[in-house]
Amino acid sequence: MLKLRLLVVDDDPDILDLLQVTLDGEFEVITAACGNEALAKIKKTSPDLLVLDYNLPDFQGPQICEILRKDPIFLHIPILMLTGKGEVEDKVRGLEAGADDYMVKPFLPQELIARIRMLIKRSNIKLDANPLTRLPGNVSINKELDDRIHNNSTYAVLYIDIDNFKALNDYYGFEKGDDVIKETARILISSAQQNGTVNDFIGHIGGDDFVIVTIPEKAEQIAKKIISSFDIVSPKFFEEEDRKKGYLQTKGRDGQIHKYGFSSISIGILTSKDENFTHTAQISSCGAEVKTLAKKFEGSKYIFNRRTPRAGS
Repeated sequence: MLKLRLLVVDDDPDILDLLQVTLDGEFEVITAACGNEALAKIKKTSPDLLVLDYNLPDFQGPQICEILRKDPIFLHIPILMLTGKGEVEDKVRGLEAGADDYMVKPFLPQELIARIRMLIKRSNIKLDANPLTRLPGNVSINKELDDRIHNNSTYAVLYIDIDNFKALNDYYGFEKGDDVIKETARILISSAQQNGTVNDFIGHIGGDDFVIVTIPEKAEQIAKKIISSFDIVSPKFFEEEDRKKGYLQTKGRDGQIHKYGFSSISIGILTSKDENFTHTAQISSCGAEVKTLAKKFEGSKYIFNRRTPRAGS
């Protein structure tokens, strides 16, 4: 069974050693000694929980909380803040900045482990989240669709997939693939926030598959924004040498060597205006068909159910 990954941040090497010894048996522990190092490791490793010192050489703990709470990928990461002070002001400042719990040093190891277990359990209950993007997963996606059906809402569903993702992931490795997935999630969130409604829903089905639920009037605007944003960043997913060539060369699903250009994105769109769905399975099946059809066309594109594919520009 895979261990949950914790990032522990403290500028005191003795405290870091103590935390690592205390937590290492049950968790995979990563350490950082300052705020900048912590932020870099958070983006690289996507920890399941952050144990964060209040006072660091370059940032205060609450500042790091505020940075993370503004990033949709790390919005829901549980944060346990540690401090050598017991003042109420520090506790309030940390909680207002987004910390989930607070402990004063020195602490009892068994209490620290109990607090961490409690925060992780609470986080798992609160959000059926994909561990990489922190976006709601399949349980939440199905519930959202089921609610829209039973409330007789008028809605649109965008099924989103990255073209040639497997080739890029195989060629560069899973860390690069994870970066592409996280950047795509940011693009989807930003596109929905800028062009959708406050009630829009964004979920991560798994791998490079995502879903957005919005209203029919906003679906095309969101799709166009996703495509224009994705096409801008897509070349940056390639290393410089491959970017200059404009392609990478690796084995395809057929086991043969192929050339793959910059990644593109395919979007299949369904609306309740076009079809009367009575079950989430119908939506998922139809969405998969439309998205598969979209992927047959070159470049980034969106396609409505039974409609001609369109470029997003």
